[in-house]
Amino acid sequence: MKETEEIDMSRKRSDTHSGSHYNYPLYYLLPGGIVLGLFFLAPTVMNFAYAFTNWSAFNPVISFNGLENLADLMDSGKLLADIRVTIIYAILVAIFQNTFGLALAVLFEEDTRLNRFGRSLFFIPVIISALAAGYIWQAILRTNGVLNQMLSALAGHEVAIQWLGSPTWTIVLVAAVHAWKWMGFTMLIYIAGLKTIDTQVIEAATIDGANKRQIFWKVKFPLLAPAFTFNIATALLGSMNSFDVVQAMTAGGPGQSTEVLNLFIWNTFGKGLYAQSTTMSLILFVLVAIMAVPLIMYLRKREEKAL
Repeated sequence: MKETEEIDMSRKRSDTHSGSHYNYPLYYLLPGGIVLGLFFLAPTVMNFAYAFTNWSAFNPVISFNGLENLADLMDSGKLLADIRVTIIYAILVAIFQNTFGLALAVLFEEDTRLNRFGRSLFFIPVIISALAAGYIWQAILRTNGVLNQMLSALAGHEVAIQWLGSPTWTIVLVAAVHAWKWMGFTMLIYIAGLKTIDTQVIEAATIDGANKRQIFWKVKFPLLAPAFTFNIATALLGSMNSFDVVQAMTAGGPGQSTEVLNLFIWNTFGKGLYAQSTTMSLILFVLVAIMAVPLIMYLRKREEKAL
């Protein structure tokens, strides 16, 4: 009888412990949820609400004005131009960043001491401030910068190429710098993907007579689909929110040919046109969502076919 009571008591303690353990995650999430709601969700909702008002430094009273802000931005033509620049910039960054990152991953795939040093070396730009990286490259590429000085020393005469002065090619250079900043992170994701490939698959392809080039493109690259999805999505969508690299290198020039949407938002807010800047933030949010959903769905389907 006594043994039965002890068993019942132990079961009750176990049930109580299980129940409290089940509820612990909710308690842990509550402080984080409060902070997230107060400092992220609430300001985001308020930001979207202010997009439909006349809020500015010149209006003492905030009132609802519907789609007037959007109409003004569309009439100016500058909004559509900056959206086009932002999309082009994001596509270029995604191409460069994944090309550089994949090349480095293949180069440093083997776990040797030299390769580990190379991985660390190319990861350094990731931990550097994006604003600092932009200013460094701006100093290198300006007309009297380091690159032209080196070319002048090699050529024996003065070289004064305006690397950041072309309305057509400057955005390509800025996108390449952005990709250089983050290619180390992309490299690590691809290396992690390469490490998950079963060695027996590689051995089977080698026995079948495939060379290194065929093994990479026919075996390894299709199996990198999850890493490819992650890197493409983060590079494309992250660069659409870019600001610091562009601001440091060109400030939107020359001739606003590199003025991405975030830079336009910042300049508009600085002029005291707060409601118009929040309207552009809402447009950027919608634009990112429109691009993200189909892109991720397509890449996920590609993953299923590859795997």
